[in-house]
Amino acid sequence: MADEWKKTLSVYVNEQNQDEVDYRTPSGGTVVTDVEYLLQRGERKRKLESWYRVRGAAPLRCETRAKLVREIEKREGEIEVDLQLSRKIYYEKGGARHQEERIEKQRLTLARDGSGWIVIKVEQPVPERHPALVLPPHDEGEATGHKGAVPRPFLNRDVLGGGGARSIAYRREEAVLYADRWWDSFNPEFAAFEVDCTNYISQCLFAGGAPINYTGKRESGWWYKGHVGGRELWSYSWSVANALERHLGQSRNGLRAELIERPEQLQLGDVIAYDWDGNGTFQHSTIVTAFDAGGMPLVNAHTTPSKHRYWDYRDSYAWTDNTVYRFFHIADRF
Repeated sequence: MADEWKKTLSVYVNEQNQDEVDYRTPSGGTVVTDVEYLLQRGERKRKLESWYRVRGAAPLRCETRAKLVREIEKREGEIEVDLQLSRKIYYEKGGARHQEERIEKQRLTLARDGSGWIVIKVEQPVPERHPALVLPPHDEGEATGHKGAVPRPFLNRDVLGGGGARSIAYRREEAVLYADRWWDSFNPEFAAFEVDCTNYISQCLFAGGAPINYTGKRESGWWYKGHVGGRELWSYSWSVANALERHLGQSRNGLRAELIERPEQLQLGDVIAYDWDGNGTFQHSTIVTAFDAGGMPLVNAHTTPSKHRYWDYRDSYAWTDNTVYRFFHIADRF
């Protein structure tokens, strides 16, 4: 039958589901013959088991839904497919049950093996580990785009409802509501990026009341004007993790933040930046949307869509032993 390979695909998805919460070697074997992947899978399960133990948490169960995004017949008896895996992971900590969600993609190559099929190659994209924009050297006026005098932030009156240069409260709950509303999709009012983590975080901050600081220069301020005349009009700080990290660390007007030392000091609507290699270039951004039973932050993100994910990302394929974090407490008023 033409779709016999889909039975093997179903077995593979079940293996994936089990691997998230059960770290023993499968007693029934595996449909995967990709040795490199199997070694990585074993190491990842070992790390996950340790990670939960250090957190004082225990995985309970996982629910994984698979969507076949694309399939092509590479040659007779061999098929390549792109999968989207939507996961709900349940775990217990401190007597409370928590739920985390995320959406990941994989590319598999399946081959006929006698009367059945096997998975001969597994490719795991790591979209959070993307080449970051290299920003120009900064000077004192970079956060505003001006040297010397510091301009007032521009307020988008059409969105914020008027006001001029008045003080605005950061509405943390509204930032979180927006983050939860759009964690697994794109707001059609904004451009969608292939690497969308920081664009999404900027939208959350804006939904919470952070004022646009329009400088007209992509390398300064924090602003978005959409597509105009075929041009992309937004600041790097709006859409690039490294630029937002720099802006939050330097800005003294409009959107600004305080750099704090520990994740447990964060509040709802605060931001974490991630430097996977520890080389000073930040490649990922998340927003705090909840806390676990121990008071540790849980975050939402795009690129790999995630909801209420544990803040340290040690379950991410992007994470390394060199990972450096920046914890930003967003100002209560702008």
